[in-house]
This record gives sequence, C-alpha cells and structure tokens, in this order.
Amino acid sequence: MILKKDDRDALIIHRLQRTKETLEELKSNMQLGYWRIAANRLYYACYYAVSALLIKNNITTHTHSGAMNQLSLHFINKGLLTKEHGRLFKGLYELRQDGDYSDWKVVREEDVTPLIKPAQKFIEEIEILINQNT
Repeated sequence: MILKKDDRDALIIHRLQRTKETLEELKSNMQLGYWRIAANRLYYACYYAVSALLIKNNITTHTHSGAMNQLSLHFINKGLLTKEHGRLFKGLYELRQDGDYSDWKVVREEDVTPLIKPAQKFIEEIEILINQNT
C-alpha cells in the first residue's frame, strides 16, 4: 500500500507516539515486577520505532520478521544502524516471543533491565534517521 506523504507523515508521528507510550508502560510494569510484560513492552517500543522508520522510507512489511529483515537490508547492511542494533532488536523479539508464548520461560528482572538503555539508544538512533531529510 502506497500512502500519500501527509498520510505517511501522520502514521510516522502516530508510531513514534506509540513508542513513547509503550516505554511508559514498560516503566509501570517494571515497578509492579511484571517482567514478562516489561519484555513485551520493550520489544514493542522498538518495533513501533522500526515500523515508523520503514514507513518513512516507503518500505512495507506485514510481519515482525519482515520488519527485522527490512531493517537489516536497508539500514544495518548499509551502515546506517549497527549490527549490534540488529542483534538487540532480534534478541528483544526472541525474549518477547518466549515470554508471550512459552509456558516454561520465566522472564526475570535480570533478563530485561540490561536491555533498557541499549533499546532506548536504538530508538534514539531511529528517530535521528527519521528526522534526517524531513
């Protein structure tokens, strides 16, 4: 689906707002000790930022793995984001998948807290890319 520039810009703003809201949800769930949900919220905060970046660049995906592949193809392989960013995003996805769908995976504080600052930096880097050539 090709969006008009105004529609695309509105959707990018919406996705970035969802990123910020989801980071707030992360904080609330951490305070309550809900680490499985915190992992979910941390992944989704990054996912919404990634989806905004892809929309900005007219790149369409329909799945989470598609978003990862397109991020790698268009931004990591070209050196606009680091390989560490790619590994972080994939690791957050896997942690979220395990927490959401595995009956036996227990997500703990020590699984989530070391990922918060790198995820925030990842989001900041994405916002810089989105705001370039605006």
